[in-house]
Amino acid sequence: MVVERLAERYPGDADELCALRHRNPFELLVATILSAQCTDERVNLVTPELFRRFPTAAELAAAQAAELEELIRPTGFFRTKSASLLGMARALVEEHGGEVPKELDALVRLPGVGRKTANVVLSVAFGKPGLPVDTHVGRVARRLGLSAEEDPDKVERDLCELLPPEEWGTLSLRLILLGREVCVARRPRCGECPLADICPSASVAAPPPARRGTTPRPGPRARAGRQR
Repeated sequence: MVVERLAERYPGDADELCALRHRNPFELLVATILSAQCTDERVNLVTPELFRRFPTAAELAAAQAAELEELIRPTGFFRTKSASLLGMARALVEEHGGEVPKELDALVRLPGVGRKTANVVLSVAFGKPGLPVDTHVGRVARRLGLSAEEDPDKVERDLCELLPPEEWGTLSLRLILLGREVCVARRPRCGECPLADICPSASVAAPPPARRGTTPRPGPRARAGRQR
């Protein structure tokens, strides 16, 4: 039932559900590396110029680190990400003829590419089985009772057992969307959730109602504003 309701709320295949703008597997791989500790929206602001300057793995592999760092600076951790992108691009050129491999084992051997990034590329760019687990997927899966694990690899294993491989990628992306829009980390909006009636965490996660006849005490920011 969880899978069906999520599909109704977020229709489409993995490529349509992916928020990172890309035109090919190489661009998706680059964008996914940049998305670490950064919003997809900010990545999408950076990548058009990045892809214009370095449209292929060979051209990215030949980039100067300083120039690349300046281009990707808004995504944060730009020195580490620059090193990952350069290493990844050089490995693509030297080991794969400049093309992004279609196998998980080959992808995770690329510099800067972990299992989550590899699964994004597999499921979105190639339409192959892959279930990326980020913080949103892990949090929502635990709240829904789909997994009790904290380790992303174990969460992935639990979720993969729930449905056929061809649906792994879309489930991940739908859990991400729900986690961003509704099942947020600090104050989940259970009243807006299409899964609230079947979610074991809904009543726990929802903020308690105010007692009748009482006025909620303003927070520190509100009180500070009154004193100005």
